[in-house]
Amino acid sequence: MTTRPPHQNPAINPTPRPLRPPTKHQLALMIWLAVFPTLLVLNLTLADWLRTLTLVLRTFVLATIAVPIVIYGLMPRLHQLRRQLISRDRNPIRLQTAGPASSPSPDHPEPVHQHTGEPS
Repeated sequence: MTTRPPHQNPAINPTPRPLRPPTKHQLALMIWLAVFPTLLVLNLTLADWLRTLTLVLRTFVLATIAVPIVIYGLMPRLHQLRRQLISRDRNPIRLQTAGPASSPSPDHPEPVHQHTGEPS
């Protein structure tokens, strides 16, 4: 019989359920959160130069710069943030209310001395 190291024991560290892909609404919000600020910053930064271009060329320039920033820079970070938020929701930190140290909790009654029958 072989024993598993503690980090591989399913009773101690259960395998987490795989994370589902974002819903279409979550994805839409993530894309909006990435695209809007990117386009705003690009428009503010390049406003003087973009003003000299035609509408089609201006749109082409903005899309050519914005798409790689959004796809390779911002979206992976937003997916990572979503994973962290969801995993935090799956494993909430349970805060216990602090009470007097001498009072037993209903879940953990005070041990009783075997011979006298009184609390030890």
